Order: sequence, then structure tokens, then C-alpha cells
Amino acid sequence: MSTPEAATQAAASIKPATGKLGVMIPGMGAVATTLIAGVEAVRRGFAKPIGSISQMGTIRLGKRTDANSPLIKDFVPIAQLDDLVFTGWDIFGGNLYDAAKTAQVLDRDQLESMRPYLESIEPMPAAFDQHYVKRLTGQKVKTGKNKCDLANQIRNDIAEFKTKTDRQVMIWCGSTEIFMEHAPVHQTLAAFEKGLVDDDPSITPSMLYAWAALKEGIPFANGAPNLTVDIPALQELSKKMNAPICGKDFKTGQTFIKTVLAPAFKTRMLGVSGWYSTNILGNRDGEVLDDPDSFKTKEVSKLGVLEHIFQPELHPDLYKDLYHKVRINYYPPRGDNKEGWDNIDIFGWLGYPMQLKVDFLCRDSILAAPLALDLILFIDLAARTPSLRGLGIQEWLSFYFKDPDTAPGVYPEHDLFIQSMKLKNTLRHIMGEDLITHLGLDYYGD
Repeated sequence: MSTPEAATQAAASIKPATGKLGVMIPGMGAVATTLIAGVEAVRRGFAKPIGSISQMGTIRLGKRTDANSPLIKDFVPIAQLDDLVFTGWDIFGGNLYDAAKTAQVLDRDQLESMRPYLESIEPMPAAFDQHYVKRLTGQKVKTGKNKCDLANQIRNDIAEFKTKTDRQVMIWCGSTEIFMEHAPVHQTLAAFEKGLVDDDPSITPSMLYAWAALKEGIPFANGAPNLTVDIPALQELSKKMNAPICGKDFKTGQTFIKTVLAPAFKTRMLGVSGWYSTNILGNRDGEVLDDPDSFKTKEVSKLGVLEHIFQPELHPDLYKDLYHKVRINYYPPRGDNKEGWDNIDIFGWLGYPMQLKVDFLCRDSILAAPLALDLILFIDLAARTPSLRGLGIQEWLSFYFKDPDTAPGVYPEHDLFIQSMKLKNTLRHIMGEDLITHLGLDYYGD
């Protein structure tokens, strides 16, 4: 049982969110421009931050009968939206107004109302190699004698931004890179840094950004399914520099629905014999994923969800023979308005079959932007919290990812509701409040 004194002491150990929080974004396309324009719209009072747990979510403290459920943003010391300052890198020229206009996510009137602000942000040239994203051609890219040179150019960009802001975070909103397996260069920090000098092909552009950020003590979050920080070398650097990292690949549309429905089937002990998922989308993400090597990276991220939720080794009669197929098709007329269609074959009492069909007509960047905002604010909170920053991987942020990161030997938790409980209990823990177990027996005692 926590006491007011313990809660006060725990909260006092967290460094306050004073000053400007600099947000550095590699890949300033549809998601990034939707995020930044959205933050500005909220700051001006034009819109509400719908979809953001950090801004609109509440957290229960104590018993249900205590009626104490403050907003999360009032409970934990996260940065204020007015204190966010944005910069980043992109392979295409132009400012963020141009990029947002190209992305065609926001309507013209909304975009025009924030035009001067968006025009004031111009991305820096990016570290890019078409080998890793075959369907894109870089127009504004850095050049250097090797990958170490490019990574240090990114560090120089970070150093310049540090003179204008008090703290920084980095969140990857760039494209999906080709599928990469673990290689010897990924195993230790020393091997990785030698690989930078040697131009090792197993070091991707996203890894250059992650290394540069972590080397500067800056937390890093990954919105794409790229391998990036899921390697021992950068996890070692994360711990060494007290710079938090978390999972990969924003959990936005179809996988979000999967992590809602699959736990429901498992909780009811209903069997699943097949789950077919297909997507059509026409944005730059769809164009990149039209390449088989990039699609494989996304496919691996999306396929792992059901296996971890259903645990077929524990429930062989229900899930051992599950057939799971994922497809993504590039369809330009849809733009950012993605359609995710699922056919689910389930079976119940005495093995009788049933079907469920889901057609989710969603807006990809509209769903991703509030996740990116929450990650920015929460990973900055982790960096200021003594009990979290030295952990490296922030598993409590699994809620936001298709592919959560965990400690070695620990399977990831994909159930959205367990992830939500983990997130909120971590916030309670760092603030010295009692955890919520939902046991309920204390309501019936004397």
C-alpha cells in the first residue's frame, strides 16, 4: 500500500519536463507532417488530440469507489505540447507544407490555416541508400566517404539542434527498409562501430540514425518494421548511454484490430483455423512495400502477432493448425486511406465452424500520428525517470507497436488490453501509486 509520502518521493525523483523538447524525425512524409500539423492545430485550439492516450486518456488511482481518475497528462510530468520543437531529415526537397500537400492526408483548408508554420520547417538532407529502399529515389541526400562519416554528419545535425532545445528525442517515420537478418556486425558495439568505418552492408540507414541518437544520449523510437535497434550492439549502446529504446512498427490499422479480436477468441477458448488479411493502400508506404524485400520486413512484423497471442504450444486443440496469411497491395487511387480486410475462420462448441469478416476503411497517418506523439512524450519521460532510463528497452510501451521489444528470453506481449494495463501500471509505479490488479476482493471486506 503506497502512502502520500511515498508517492511524493517517487514523483520527485523524476526530472521535471522543463524547457523545450526537440523532436527529431528521420522521414518527414505523411506520418510526420500529419503529426506536426496536428500538434500545431491542437496548440492553436483548432482541434482535439483524438487518439492520443497521453493527452486524452485517464488513469484510475486507488479503488473504483474513490472516483479518482485524473488525465494522464495531469498525473505524470510529460512535456507540454507548447514545448515541442520539430526538425528532421528527408530525401525529398521542400518544406513541410510541400510535403503535407504531397501526402494529401489533410484537407486543403486545414493545411492552409497552418501554412506559415509548416513552411518554416525544412528537413535536412538525409542519409539514404536506395539499396535498402528500392522504390524511392533520393533527391536531397548526404554524401560521405563511408557510413561512419554519414553517421557523424547526423551527430553534427543533432549537436546543432541541441543548441536550440533543452532535451531531444528521435522517432523514425521513414520508409520500410529491406529485410535484414542479424549479422556478426550487429553483435557488439565494437563490431558495429568498426562496421561503420568498413561500410558493412548489414548496417542500414535507420541504424545510422539510431546509433547517432543513442551516442548523443537521445531516446530512439522506431515507427517502421526495420531491424534498426533490435540488435545487441545498439541495445548495448542504449544501456550504456541511459538512452531508452522501445519496439518497432506503429500498430495502427489491421494489426490493431487483430490485437483486439485475437485476445477475445482466446479468452473465450474459441478455436481459429485460418486468418487471411489483405490491405490496399496508395501512399508512399504502399509504393515502398510493393517491393518484395521491403514487404518481407513488414510481413514478419505483422505475422508474429497471432502466434504470440494464441500460444499454440499451450492450446494445440484450438490454434496448432492456424493458417495465417498477410497481403499488402499497392493501389494508388486510395492514397493514405487504407483498407484492411480480414476473413477469420473460427470454430466453437463441438468443432462447429463460424466466420467473422472485418473491413476496416482507415486513414493510415491519422491513426499513426497520435501514436507517434505519445511515444515522443513517454520516451522522454522514461529518459527523465531513474528507474526506467537505465533499462534500455521500454517494454511498457509495447502498446504502440506491432513488434514490441523485450528483454532477451522474454516473449513479447501483444494483447492490447494487457499492454494497456502494463503501460498504466508502469505510470502508477514510477509515481509511487498502488498498482491496479482488478482483483476486487477488497470491496467486500469489513
